[in-house]
Amino acid sequence: MSVTPELLLRAYSSGVFPMAENRDDSTLYWVDPDERGVLPLDEFHIPKRLARTVRKQTFEVRVDTAFEQIIRACAESNMGREETWINDQIVAAYTELAATGHAHSVECWRDNELCGGLYGVRIGGAFFGESMFTRRADASKVALVHLVARLIAGGFVLLDTQFVTKHLETFGAREISRTDYHQVLDEALRTEADFYSFSSDGNPDGVLQAITQTS
Repeated sequence: MSVTPELLLRAYSSGVFPMAENRDDSTLYWVDPDERGVLPLDEFHIPKRLARTVRKQTFEVRVDTAFEQIIRACAESNMGREETWINDQIVAAYTELAATGHAHSVECWRDNELCGGLYGVRIGGAFFGESMFTRRADASKVALVHLVARLIAGGFVLLDTQFVTKHLETFGAREISRTDYHQVLDEALRTEADFYSFSSDGNPDGVLQAITQTS
């Protein structure tokens, strides 16, 4: 069964998402974890050193200018991540979903080089974070900070991380039960939110202010 944008939206609205066993596997399976990773937007924690990096404007942060580059970079293997779950079918389906306005990328650039970023799916007031990558220190972390500022400013109520890693725990991510997740998801799907209401205008303090106002 091929994965279409319509099928992806129905799946996320039902609390499930697709993965491949590895990038070379042509088949997909649907995941509905007993414990779901979320990053509460009103409890987001930004480490002091990372806040300094954001203020230094080490990277130029762009949104939705290189979605396919981002997802393909997330699919690459590298040191510390020999296998990924993003196969060609996922790349094609999510790139098509991005063309409909329901998938987004947050990108960190330096000297016109893509240094890191992330992508995810948006429905209502929910953002489903999919994957991130970095080629320069802190690039993916800076992208996450900008994403959170954008979600807070746009009135989002759910940042779904699917799973919780040690990396995400430093920002405040935690696991909740499937039952609790569906309650939050239902609220988020009924919420009107605007992914484009936030613009830092090159002002890193605006990004940090958007976050610290909620904590």
